[in-house]
Amino acid sequence: MKRTILLSLAVLAAAALLVGCKGGSKKASQIPEPVQETPKMSEKDLAAALAALPEEPVFNIITNLGTIKVKLYSKTPQHRENFAKLALSGYYDGLLFHRVINGFMIQGGDPLTKDKANAARFGTGGPDYTVPAEFVPEYRHKKGALAAARRGDAANPLKASSGSQFYLVQDEGACAQLDGEYTVYGETLEGLDVIDRIASVPTGPRDLPESDVKIIRVELAK
Repeated sequence: MKRTILLSLAVLAAAALLVGCKGGSKKASQIPEPVQETPKMSEKDLAAALAALPEEPVFNIITNLGTIKVKLYSKTPQHRENFAKLALSGYYDGLLFHRVINGFMIQGGDPLTKDKANAARFGTGGPDYTVPAEFVPEYRHKKGALAAARRGDAANPLKASSGSQFYLVQDEGACAQLDGEYTVYGETLEGLDVIDRIASVPTGPRDLPESDVKIIRVELAK
């Protein structure tokens, strides 16, 4: 079965576009959530922080199932700056991994997931912009690759990325078909076991975990 990483156009379309197998049945143990939230920055301070980033910054995606350390690639500068801007501003704090497919990938970054009342629309949210595709042949869907979700080709022929939704590759073989179709803009340095742990949680309709898998915050690694 061909699997896709799509950001839907409408609520009814979402169920049809999100395809793939369900996660495993083993429950993953949770760790206590840190109480510290991302410090709020002024626009001036945020601009200064972005300007001071190294060429390939490293961020910690801290979840209730562990921490995933990712490096952002220099050859995808628009995705690099966008992810960094959202992370430093606290945009990702409290969002869920709303689509989890064992043997494929884990997907998050939808602001609608902060409110369970939006459950039927999970996978359709984001900021009011997209990011132009940045395909770099050397950046592949290897295990732990960080890539951008997007709307389908019919509505999005230029393959522009979602402004916030991303996924992390769990199975390289299953995701190889996505090379050149979705922008890969980073890789996991530490926490491949956390990706596996998240991928193994029990899921329900539309691959939504039965128990919340939450992004507590995304912070610049020290």
